[in-house]
Amino acid sequence: MKAISPLLRQLPTYENSRATSFRLSVLVPVYNERHVVEASLRRVMALEDELISSLEIIVVDDRSRDGSWEILERLTAEDERIILLRHDHNQGKGAAIRTAISHATGDISVVHDADLEYNPADIPSLLVPFATEGADAVFGSRYLSAAYRRALMHRHTTINKTLTFFSNWLTDLNLTDLETCYKAVNTTLLKSIPLRSDDFRFEVEIAFKLAKRRARIFEAPIRYLPRSQEEGKKIRARDGLLALMAMLRFGLIDDLYKEDEYGSHILTALDRARRFNLWMGDTLRPYIGDRVLEIGAGIGTLTNQFIPRALYVASDINPYYLNYLRSYSFGKPYLDVLEINAGNPDHFRGLEEQFDTAVMINVLEHVPDAHTALRNLWAALEPGGRAVILVPQHPALYGSLDEVLEHRERYTATKLEQELTDAGFRVAEVIDFNRFSVPGWWLNGKLLRRKNFSRVQLKVIDTFLPVLRRIDGLCPWGGLSIIGIGVKD
Repeated sequence: MKAISPLLRQLPTYENSRATSFRLSVLVPVYNERHVVEASLRRVMALEDELISSLEIIVVDDRSRDGSWEILERLTAEDERIILLRHDHNQGKGAAIRTAISHATGDISVVHDADLEYNPADIPSLLVPFATEGADAVFGSRYLSAAYRRALMHRHTTINKTLTFFSNWLTDLNLTDLETCYKAVNTTLLKSIPLRSDDFRFEVEIAFKLAKRRARIFEAPIRYLPRSQEEGKKIRARDGLLALMAMLRFGLIDDLYKEDEYGSHILTALDRARRFNLWMGDTLRPYIGDRVLEIGAGIGTLTNQFIPRALYVASDINPYYLNYLRSYSFGKPYLDVLEINAGNPDHFRGLEEQFDTAVMINVLEHVPDAHTALRNLWAALEPGGRAVILVPQHPALYGSLDEVLEHRERYTATKLEQELTDAGFRVAEVIDFNRFSVPGWWLNGKLLRRKNFSRVQLKVIDTFLPVLRRIDGLCPWGGLSIIGIGVKD
C-alpha cells in the first residue's frame, strides 16, 4: 500500500481545527418591553467569557408603541456594539429574528428575548459544545439536569413537553425543550436556511430545518424565570395549536436552502430520495477502493454509504456543504474534508498518486474544462486506480432542469469514453443508470419547462423504487445517466 502523502498526514482534523473563541451575535427581538428591556440588554452588554472574542448585539424593535424605542435609542448611543433596527409595522417575533439574522456577522448567533425570562449569563455555556464537540447548534434547555432548577408552571410545562414530544417524533431528535428561546446556531448555517415564520412558529421551523439539514444539535441546561400574562407574556394557548400545525407543514415540506449560485435548494430535493440514493450507492460500491477521493460530495449522500475506509477525502466548493461535511467528519479519523474545485490543478497539489479511487458524481457536466478536471483525477490516482464518473445522458433531453442546474451539456456514452481516453484513462466499463426516469425528465424539463423537481414525483419514485429497480433494465432506452469507469494504467 502506497505511503500517504505528508500533506494528507498533516491535514488538520475538524476536532483539532475548531475555534477556541467565537465572535458572538446576540439577536434580540423587542416589542413593547419598556419596563424590562433596559435591564435585559444591560445583562447582555455585560457578557464576558473566554469563549467570546467579540460581541455584537442586534436589536430589532418590532414597532413598539410603549416607549421601548426611545430606551433602545439611548442604550445604542451608549454602546457601539448595539446595532438597532426597526420595523415599519409590527410583524412578529420570527420576522424580527429574520431581520436580525440578515445583519449578523458573528461566528455564532443566539436568540435572546428582551423579557428577562432568560439569563444571558447562561449564554457562554451554550458555546462550549461549539468549542469542544463541533456543534452546529446548541439549544438551551429549561428541563435538563443542573445543580438546581426552579419549579415551573405545571400546565405550561406539560404543553411544552407535549409539543416537544410530537416534534421529536417527526424529526427523530430527542430534544427536551423545543420552545426554548435560547437557540445558538452557526451563523453561516443559519443564514443559508430560508425562514418563513413571522411569529412564534419560528421555534418549530428552525428545529425542523436544522434536523432535516442533519445539523449536529446539542442541548445545555439554562435557567428560566417565567412571567405571567399579567406581567406581559405574549404567547397564548392558540400558539400551541399553531405550533402543531407548523410541525405538519415543516415535516412535509423540504424548504431547506436559500437559492444560491450552487443550486443547493434544488439538489437537496434529490437528497431526500433515500431509496434512490441507496440504489446509486449499491451500483457504485463494487468500484470503490480503500483510499477514496470524492469530488462534489455535497452533504455526504454517498460518503456516508462508503465510509469507513483507510482514507476518505470528501470535497466540495459549496461553503454550506463544506460546513456540514466538516461537522459530519467529527469523530471519524479516516474522513478528511477539503475544498477542491475539480477544474483547478492547484487544488490537487500534494494529492498526487494518493488514492486508488476517485469518485465524481454529477460534477463533470458543470466543469468548463472537462479535460483538465479528468487529468486532475488521473494525477491523484495511483497506477491501477479507478475513476468513477457519473454524468447525465441524452443530449436531446437537455431542457429547463439542466439550465437551472447549470449543466454544460448532457453526454453520450461515446463522448464520455472519448474524454476519459483523452485524459489518459483506459475505459474499463460504461454503465447505463436509471432508465425509468427518462420519461419524467422529458416531461418536466422539455415539455413542461419546470425549474424545479416535483416533490410528489420524487416521493412516488422513491416509494416504488424497489419495483422500479427490478424493471429498469427492461426499458428500451438508455439511462438518464451513464457511469464511466476509467483505469489509470
